Amino acid sequence: MKKIILTLVFASAITTLSAQTEKEKSTEIDFNKWSIEIAGGVNKPQEPMTPGYFTSTPSPFVVDLGVRYMFNNKFGLKADVGYNSFQPKKESIDFDTKYYRANLQAVTNLGRVMNFETWTNTIGLLGHAGFGYAQLRNENDDIQDKMGNFIAGVTAQVKLTNRLALTGDFTTIMNFSQSTAFDGASLTPEANRGFSGNLFTGTVGLTVYLGKNEKHADWVIDNGNEIEELRQKIATIENKMLDADNDGVANYLDQEENTPAGTLVDTKGRSIDKNNNNVPDETEAYILKNYSGNNGDGSVVYDNELIKSLINGGYVAVYFDFDKSTPTNVSTEGTDFILTYLRNNPSASVDIIGHADELGRSDYNDKLSTSRANNVKTTLVNANIDASRLNVVAAGEDTSVNKDSENARKLVRRVTFSVK
Repeated sequence: MKKIILTLVFASAITTLSAQTEKEKSTEIDFNKWSIEIAGGVNKPQEPMTPGYFTSTPSPFVVDLGVRYMFNNKFGLKADVGYNSFQPKKESIDFDTKYYRANLQAVTNLGRVMNFETWTNTIGLLGHAGFGYAQLRNENDDIQDKMGNFIAGVTAQVKLTNRLALTGDFTTIMNFSQSTAFDGASLTPEANRGFSGNLFTGTVGLTVYLGKNEKHADWVIDNGNEIEELRQKIATIENKMLDADNDGVANYLDQEENTPAGTLVDTKGRSIDKNNNNVPDETEAYILKNYSGNNGDGSVVYDNELIKSLINGGYVAVYFDFDKSTPTNVSTEGTDFILTYLRNNPSASVDIIGHADELGRSDYNDKLSTSRANNVKTTLVNANIDASRLNVVAAGEDTSVNKDSENARKLVRRVTFSVK
């Protein structure tokens, strides 16, 4: 038994040191820290006892009252007082003594330390250990033996509500400098006045949690935001593994995030353009098939009227992310297409028409649509297209789609063209 007690002493010292030195991790969780504990039960004085004097096993009765404060959801302190009554068994010589104590104890929430939350949210376990002062008195106060003590125990908890918990406790008390036997009938030899007094108690009680927050530290799972950070990391990984544009290349490898459906791409998600004319091969093949003819000598002749109709019908566009005036990477192909058309048709001019979705204020969206159109115009001017051939038109908000649909809004954050 003494080996167990010494182990508890060591555990108490480590717990106290940890409570003093461990920095509480940053958390957004607020919890109650104060509680009141009341319990009653039975006890058994082990030694010293005078020969012929003994109590029943166990014997009534014990009353404990304590106040506890938790620094965090694992460590705390409590101050408590106790009253024990020692009375004889029928076969014993008659006696009536009382034991009073006051202790300051370190508390460890063993339920959190051992991760009880992985299998239960209503059962807990506390460990407590500390030192204090005690007195042993008989019924007439002829004996008033004053002593120090060491106390250690474990408390099982069952959460009834966020304000109340049922407890069951087993505690060992070791007295030092105890001069009188627990029965009060004899003195303890001087040589045995170290940790010579042993007393066991078992109680059942209630813990009342105080404070304005929803939960007490006993039942708060606080990992310093580690779980939330882990969730965010997992979500980031999942997003990277998605293939938003369905081109067969995961997002984290995809350098063109909005490749048109069905377009052939390389291992980095970029549209394949074997002849390097800035028009994806799939788009170019479609145009060649539907909007061109053969000149007889093997050269290709484009049907400009059909291409003009394609452009004016909105099939060539430049797309933008939310609240941005810079085109998405893949959308530069629309600008390249218009650039090629204007170079092949020096007399043509175009309206550059900016659009925005319906989110935000209308006046702001008007300015945003203008900025988008001007951005495309600047790119074409820098590609040596005369600014006089380019006319900026601010179309403002496009109300043709459901503004509550994120995917639909992507379709209207764009610049279109009208060939003159």
